[in-house]
Amino acid sequence: KNPSPSQASAKTTCAHRSGRNSVEALRAILGSAATSDKIIALSEGDDPRVVKGAVLAAKEGLGKTILVGDQAKVKALLDTHEGYDSDRITIHDPVTSPLRSELAELLVELRKHKGMTLEVAQEQVTNRLVYAALLVRHGVADGTVGGAVETTSDTVRTALQIIGTAPGAKMVSSFFLMLFCQDHHPVKGAYVFADCGLVVDPNANEMAEIARASAHSYTALTGDTARVAMLSFSTMGSAKHPEVEKVVEATKIARTADPSLLIDGEMQFDAAFVPEVAAKKAPDSPVSGQANVFVFPNLNAGNLGYKIAQRIGGAEAIGPVLQGLAKPANDLSRGCSAEDVLHMIAVTIVQAQQLNSGN
Repeated sequence: KNPSPSQASAKTTCAHRSGRNSVEALRAILGSAATSDKIIALSEGDDPRVVKGAVLAAKEGLGKTILVGDQAKVKALLDTHEGYDSDRITIHDPVTSPLRSELAELLVELRKHKGMTLEVAQEQVTNRLVYAALLVRHGVADGTVGGAVETTSDTVRTALQIIGTAPGAKMVSSFFLMLFCQDHHPVKGAYVFADCGLVVDPNANEMAEIARASAHSYTALTGDTARVAMLSFSTMGSAKHPEVEKVVEATKIARTADPSLLIDGEMQFDAAFVPEVAAKKAPDSPVSGQANVFVFPNLNAGNLGYKIAQRIGGAEAIGPVLQGLAKPANDLSRGCSAEDVLHMIAVTIVQAQQLNSGN
């Protein structure tokens, strides 16, 4: 019997300075999801990568999935796969779904302040993103994953309009879970990069909120204590600029809001990541050289940073994962693989578990 992709990857060995390597972190996420009965709606169920990801999830025993799409197309794709638990995968065709009228009424209620009518809602429910998000809002599913075909803007906008923000959340942001476990990686493990996919130019208050949310997400997914570095081109006053001042202010706001949070800034990436550099640039910082959550000052820096780490550095990037929503809704890259879909299903399940536990 051939091992599954995640079982095969689990054979890789690499030591992390905190005792947890990136494969162990990913296996912890997959293992947690495997003990769950959560249901994840995959809004692009007629995409071959999404179908394969659902099949891999079923073989791993990761919760249950709903493939949203044309019944015949999805069934044909599923029929190309064998040896999985078919009870873990359900097909929902929005056009013929018995839930269509019920979901349309829910959409009217949610969007009546925008002039939504039942006739328009009946049509919009056939949109796969809308249908999947309504399944979550209605409680049929515990989370949704899309973006393999649809754009980030459409995926996020639908989630915001239908699922909405979590109570107490000041904003919705995103992060990538970055896994470093190649032989050439000098330090191996799981890290969070934020915000790399959604908030273009956060002000100090928004950057502070991204930092706090990302720290919570890191701990929820890995079980490790978050150590947050607020990134800049300056370390502890080495440069003067309004962009540096924003990061300094954001750090103060986050620390005041949560005094228990291990956070520091402003600091350059090398001071946050390399202990030898940190000893020179930020010797008194509680996180320098040991950070595992990196908050970028804007989307330009964050998006470039994660893609360089992924494409040149060889890191595995899972995301963008959304945070701040009432229920989980996550966005795949349009260049994703079936394994990426599998990983995102697992992350979404763990988010749903954390939500239910009140953490």
